[in-house]
Amino acid sequence: MKKKSISIVLALIMTSMCACNANTQEEKGMAVESSNDDISMTEQSVTETDSTSEQDLAKADSEKASNSSEDLSSFASGIKTDDEAKGSDTEFVLDDEIEERCPVTIEATRSYVEYGEFTHGTYYSETCGLERGYSILLPADYNSDKQYPVLYLLHGIFGDEYSFSQDGNNKIKEIVGNMAADGYIEETIIVCPNMYASSDPDQKPAFDTESCLPYDNFINDLVNDLMPHIESEYSVLTGRENTYLAGFSMGGRETIYITLQRPELFGYVCAISAAPGIVPTTDKFMTHEGMIEESQMKFADDATVPEAFIICCGSRDSVVGTYPKQYHEILEQNGSSHIWYEIPGADHDNTAIKSGLFNLFKQIAYDKAIE
Repeated sequence: MKKKSISIVLALIMTSMCACNANTQEEKGMAVESSNDDISMTEQSVTETDSTSEQDLAKADSEKASNSSEDLSSFASGIKTDDEAKGSDTEFVLDDEIEERCPVTIEATRSYVEYGEFTHGTYYSETCGLERGYSILLPADYNSDKQYPVLYLLHGIFGDEYSFSQDGNNKIKEIVGNMAADGYIEETIIVCPNMYASSDPDQKPAFDTESCLPYDNFINDLVNDLMPHIESEYSVLTGRENTYLAGFSMGGRETIYITLQRPELFGYVCAISAAPGIVPTTDKFMTHEGMIEESQMKFADDATVPEAFIICCGSRDSVVGTYPKQYHEILEQNGSSHIWYEIPGADHDNTAIKSGLFNLFKQIAYDKAIE
């Protein structure tokens, strides 16, 4: 009886060991099969990578930029520069000459100057069929009994109406406030709209043609909806001599396009680090179908052109590269009057923005002084 029990136990042990071995062999087989699948997938991945086109790489770069909040901010309102990139120490002289950098005395915060603060407003856009927002900088002593000139300031791609109002590195309040306090310009209202004029509230900007179309639609929203709203809600001087337009990056691109299409509306214009896409081209982010052909990039023969039409860009711009200079060359070739200059050492950054805004207001100040 005892021997029979021992035999039964041994039989059970042997059966268990065989089962475990079979499972182990099956797992090993599965592991080998899985490993072979992984190798196959890896080889396929390598093959796909080897065959990746330059356009695919550009798309990958753009998606990488789109996923970085820091990169998005720099596209919208400029790369933040170090302290050594601050303005020029040269003394400010009121003439019609371009200065490469905004003087320190103009961009500095002065204890005795009271600066305006940005607030937020909304308007209904018939163009988009939506309620849309804007930030607005009113002079510190804004008075509805007085009328003020107005600057419409356009942000870059991925931005909105808060891009400039929440970025103090561009010294917008200081530049306009100090120049007004010094008596060079009149106190000026600055409007920072949301330039993404889409009828679909769920549509988002991206580096592709369809996603960029709302930027090109902004000309309609600006002229037909925003400007009439601002003129009805705030005490602004009307007429082109009191209406200014400026923009950075994508905003610079639209500034040039809007100026060429509606030059009678704006007396003073500045396009800073303008993005590609007015005319057909392909850059490192996407292929641009273009809004007009190169031969069409000009003022109409009978157009009333701006008193000052400035195009500028940093000499080391890592985002738009030489596209602003190409715009200058096309305009020059087509006989359209403008001012072109580069900011030495500047990138797609605050230094370029401060320089552009300062020179815009300097041209305004000079013209007002000789009237």
